[in-house]
Amino acid sequence: MEGMIIMYDYKFIRIDISKWNNNPKEDYREIIRREARDGWELVQIFAPSLAAAGFSKYFEIILKREM
Repeated sequence: MEGMIIMYDYKFIRIDISKWNNNPKEDYREIIRREARDGWELVQIFAPSLAAAGFSKYFEIILKREM
């Protein structure tokens, strides 16, 4: 395998956050489990600070799998 280049496909899933209770509008754990069954591996959960007071309006689940 030496010298072999591994290529990855990436997937980004946006999860909105409720402005009323600051909780995710979807069950992110179930999304990660479902995607793992299809061969996707969790890379990172990214939450930018975009809203007032530094809170995020959403976060993104970043996944990858070999092509």
